[in-house]
Amino acid sequence: MSSPSVRPGPPPGVAPMGPLDWGLLVLLSAIWGGSFFFGKIAIAEIPPLTMVLARVAIGATVVWLIARLRGISMPLDAGLVAAMVVMALLNNVVPFSLIAWSQQHLPSGLSAILNAATPLFTVLVAQAFTRDEKLTPGRLAGVLLGFAGVAVMMGPALLGRLGGHELPAQLAAIGATISYGLSAVYGRRFRGLPPLGVAALQLTLSSLMLLPAVMILDAPWRLPVPSAHVLGALIGLGVLSTGIAYIIFFRILGRNGATNISLVTFLVPVSAVLLGALVLGEALEPREFIGFALIAVGLAAIDGRPAKMLFGRRG
Repeated sequence: MSSPSVRPGPPPGVAPMGPLDWGLLVLLSAIWGGSFFFGKIAIAEIPPLTMVLARVAIGATVVWLIARLRGISMPLDAGLVAAMVVMALLNNVVPFSLIAWSQQHLPSGLSAILNAATPLFTVLVAQAFTRDEKLTPGRLAGVLLGFAGVAVMMGPALLGRLGGHELPAQLAAIGATISYGLSAVYGRRFRGLPPLGVAALQLTLSSLMLLPAVMILDAPWRLPVPSAHVLGALIGLGVLSTGIAYIIFFRILGRNGATNISLVTFLVPVSAVLLGALVLGEALEPREFIGFALIAVGLAAIDGRPAKMLFGRRG
């Protein structure tokens, strides 16, 4: 399906989260929850930049194939490509590289905690640069409650590792969350374009930008062939946690806005813990139930409708 040339521009007001939107957000959290698992396996044998390039290249291939099968094409012009270069940097190249490097030094649980700061940076950026996603007391309280819920759920053992010799890796992970917050607000301008096409173009441009650095710094043709389980993790990282994930990401971002898409980072640790309990039989601890409750209250505060129903106004 061809589309007329469309230049990115300021989007209209965002829609409230409906049942389908929440369902997609939960699905995205489960898919992105696997990215920390896949990445931790892959980084053991593959250098960070090479892993990131493989991730976005596999993701781009998957999305282009789906778009081709569905007959969806992108209206390419110089303005759109230039804007998407910025989006690719903010949403893929910078955060993926920082996370991949930090995963060499941090446990995946601590990475998830630091990643959960994304909504906080997103609401601050949205306050500065948008007209329809301004900070409200309810939104700020919801973000702080959600972040507290993630911290409580993960427990004092991981929180006790903040600072110390791992500080550079922790700062890299926080840098990734800031980049994600900027990208969530910047990406609003692609509203109205097909999510499949936007995801495919973003991942393709990310691959092209990373390729020279990987060739110069990693010389991947000299690296040993990764083991089968690492290749499997890399495929999972590219197909599920990148290709499929960004189709869902741009669908939610275009319809529901930057703040709502950033909420996925609160749900990623919840998905990881619940999958561990359901699939691996891991026991749920009391602090995890407390964390779940704080996150649920935080999400309700950000959504605003429960407060409106109870008090007749939006929080």
